[in-house]
Amino acid sequence: MSPVVQKVISDAALPEAVDVVVVGGGIVGTAAAYYLSKRGLSVALLEKGHIACEQSSRTWGWCRQQNRDPREMPLSLLSMHLWDSLAGEIGKDLGFRRTGLVYTTDDAAMLASWEAWKPVAREFGIETHMLNASQAAERIPETRRKWVGGLHSVADGKAEPALAAPVLAEGARALGATIHQACAAQALDITSGRITGIHTERGLIRADAVLCAAGAWASTFLRRHGIVFPQASVRQTALRTKPTVNVGEVIYCPDLAMTRRLDGSYTMAISGRVTLEVTPQGLRFSREFMPQFIQRLKAVQVGLSGSFLSGPESLSALFSGDPGLFTRSRILDPAPNRRLVKAIMANVVGTFPELSGIEIDHSWGAYVDCTPDAVPVVSAIDAISGLHLAAGCSGHGFGLGPGIGFLSAQLVTGDMPSVDASHFRLARLVDGSKVKVGSL
Repeated sequence: MSPVVQKVISDAALPEAVDVVVVGGGIVGTAAAYYLSKRGLSVALLEKGHIACEQSSRTWGWCRQQNRDPREMPLSLLSMHLWDSLAGEIGKDLGFRRTGLVYTTDDAAMLASWEAWKPVAREFGIETHMLNASQAAERIPETRRKWVGGLHSVADGKAEPALAAPVLAEGARALGATIHQACAAQALDITSGRITGIHTERGLIRADAVLCAAGAWASTFLRRHGIVFPQASVRQTALRTKPTVNVGEVIYCPDLAMTRRLDGSYTMAISGRVTLEVTPQGLRFSREFMPQFIQRLKAVQVGLSGSFLSGPESLSALFSGDPGLFTRSRILDPAPNRRLVKAIMANVVGTFPELSGIEIDHSWGAYVDCTPDAVPVVSAIDAISGLHLAAGCSGHGFGLGPGIGFLSAQLVTGDMPSVDASHFRLARLVDGSKVKVGSL
């Protein structure tokens, strides 16, 4: 079952021409549309399904700086600053709250890795406190495991996946953008190596620039124009409960991850429990992803599913230029792993006995698009003037979404970037540079 998302109404007419077309209505695409519109550019936002229909509504909703790869830290700081201001600017609540994040563990090696991150916290001014065993037990009960310690990331928090991207989309529209759902982008219109527009299932939109923020579909969309973007997706499972008692706002331990929603329900999952589905695109980029696969071998299950034959990484996506691929699969909506759903509930109730009567409202699967180094791509595409890419967020996209959208808008308009964008260039993944795997 797809998560419930606040509905956004599409604009009736497709514009003949705009300054920028944004492909993809997730958190990155809507944020980019908002910040581009705020700069006075005319923008058309395209989404083949509906706003936030894929990963942006299936996320845990975490907005964190803690434990990020140092390459992402300036972008994370920027994003948190933007999260702080968005509700006031747009006049609608995105559910953003700086509630703090609490982590506990019974694994000494994991605790040591958190301790080792403290120099990064000091460098970037992040308030985070290590917890000893008794302090950890005060925050998360030791009913299943004996904690060796934990940490409290004070200024991190959460936002509402059902609201964030829709509110950003409406914010963009209030500034002049148009929104077009059930309107798949099919191909770029290119003249003499430069973007001149985009072909959609409803017709051509002329434009000087295109930002591809298409999530798991980005590599497939770009491939037909000769652009190589190493990208692979993993499948996750999460669930949402019905409203229940409050046992904490944002919680992590080896058995579970929990985020309290605005209505008093919880989003629940188990960190790291993902399935890597064997697909033609995955096989194509297997060399690039091998370092990451080896590093995470113990946490990843490998399987074969319908993704081999349908969707953005399938045989037809890899070997055909059929634009109908984007309309035949409007929304990636994989089934949740039922065994994992049961494990999540057992772990939660085992840790918090007061939740013994908790009920599941719905559960879902999700595809998380990754890069070989687990760091997003936010980059101009040198081969085609006017083309930009913002994808491969590797499970970090929701919290980083406003910052990625803001940086994308700066790159599209040629403004001086607020952060060093060199870490996010596409070229690092295709020029033979050594892959340094970040944290998922």
